[in-house]
Amino acid sequence: MSMNPHETQPQSGPVFFERRELDLILRVYGRMVAQGEWRDYAMVGHKEFAEFAVFRRSGDAPLYRIEKRPALQTRQGQWAVIGEGGQILKRGRDLAQALRVFDGRRFQVID
Repeated sequence: MSMNPHETQPQSGPVFFERRELDLILRVYGRMVAQGEWRDYAMVGHKEFAEFAVFRRSGDAPLYRIEKRPALQTRQGQWAVIGEGGQILKRGRDLAQALRVFDGRRFQVID
């Protein structure tokens, strides 16, 4: 009996977000839009990772990127929040925990 080589290899297609994951991300996005911090977003599924990028204005470079890299799940975690300069602000195995990096920005003093 011959084995199909495609059955033993990982799925080769773009990585993307599951509905539950998108719900968590969009909850944070909605909060930040309501505060006037964010105005646009983009989602892209790449071969090895999925990316949700948020923008202050469309056409700008992304302020933050939320990445899902399943290959890193057993190492430092598949979730990362990356800042504007490319620095990793939070990484982990749990999306809700990684998104807490935005909790400190919930309230701002307005002059």
